[in-house]
Amino acid sequence: MNRPILLVVDYNLSRIDEVRHLRNYAREQHGAAVVLIRADPTDADRSIADEVLDLDPLDDDFAETGEKLLGDRRERIRAGIVFSDNAVRSGAELLERLGVPVDSSRLAEGSFSKYHYRRSEAHVAELLQSQRVMVPAFAEIASLDRLRAFEREHPEGFVMKPVAEGNNRGVVVVGPGDDLTAAFAEILPYLAGGVMCEELIPYRREYSFDGLGSLEFVTEKVSASGRYPVEIAQILPARLQEHERVTLERAGRQANWLVGQCDGPFHNEIKLSDDGLRAAVVEPNRRPGGMKIWSMARWVYGIDLHHRWIDTVFGATAGAERLVPGCSAATVMLGVGTDRSFSPADIAADADPFGDAVQATVERFGLADEQLTVTEFSWLSPERRDLHAVARDNADFTAQGCVVLRGDRTDIRTVVHALREAWPEALDRALLLPTPVRKAR
Repeated sequence: MNRPILLVVDYNLSRIDEVRHLRNYAREQHGAAVVLIRADPTDADRSIADEVLDLDPLDDDFAETGEKLLGDRRERIRAGIVFSDNAVRSGAELLERLGVPVDSSRLAEGSFSKYHYRRSEAHVAELLQSQRVMVPAFAEIASLDRLRAFEREHPEGFVMKPVAEGNNRGVVVVGPGDDLTAAFAEILPYLAGGVMCEELIPYRREYSFDGLGSLEFVTEKVSASGRYPVEIAQILPARLQEHERVTLERAGRQANWLVGQCDGPFHNEIKLSDDGLRAAVVEPNRRPGGMKIWSMARWVYGIDLHHRWIDTVFGATAGAERLVPGCSAATVMLGVGTDRSFSPADIAADADPFGDAVQATVERFGLADEQLTVTEFSWLSPERRDLHAVARDNADFTAQGCVVLRGDRTDIRTVVHALREAWPEALDRALLLPTPVRKAR
């Protein structure tokens, strides 16, 4: 009972395997017991921690209540990590109260609230613009009249988004001539939590500036075009010229300064101009990137950032190092070919649709089996859901799969598109029975 304690403040359920990985290393390397804080914990939460506290990081008194509940173990709490956007500010405040090293809680709000981050940018707009970082115009929206006013100011188009939602939920691109009443109806479910509009960033390419402390790398993002710009793939390493990398790294570090990141993880989404000289931050995050980005770093660079994170919070220091890729990797989001109801239970027990899609891709490009390999695959939800063929957010995907590509016979970006083309047919072949097609709403 005298073991040191690692405090894990919240996580998104889809990342339970990452928390388990962190827990195992903390136990083995540092002899730590793991205390998890999470609202309405389940048996799944209890299976990955030695103790679970039921607290909601969005409650106003979260840090104060957490400090009281953990007061009798204060001397044993040696390290802590904050692993969700909801907890990024309150979780950091709790760790500060407990005397545990953590990045700034006061500045952390900018990595939770998109509106707060744009305000932070606006305060130092001249500085950012001098570094060729665009600062988009923005406004909070609470009514259709205010939406119309913003449209008059930006007739070339703009983006509507909730101020604090992940996974592209509620993000709508409004173009010239679009029906504003219909657009406002789409954002209504998020109005209570805050909605904002911002000027369209006129750059087509998007990347993320990822890392931990001083260790950094750039991941290439593939997004859908059109009204719903959802992420459909992440690719590592990003294909960049040196001046493009410099531009992205400069913008990414400036985002880290604005949200108070210093020693902890970061995942800053950034758009890059065609000439590679200008950038704009889409949003910053003080957590590891989703879509298995840290797993891809392990496959591509041979470094386990989850292990390094634990070592860091327990006081170990490691200098920056140059990351050299040994292969390329991608995480691919997989949807449905038509609007339909779907559950993984619809799939025949012996079917492997992702494996079939990968094999079709191998044959299409004349690859050897060991050149394109599956590293991970998971269904996104066990529940039956109505899915759109044109995904509106990440909840419209059935699954995500990860592949590693070795050799130079083809490019990982070409593989990603081929995989997504092969997937719907492979999925349909794997179904036990035809699934009811639903009418699109």
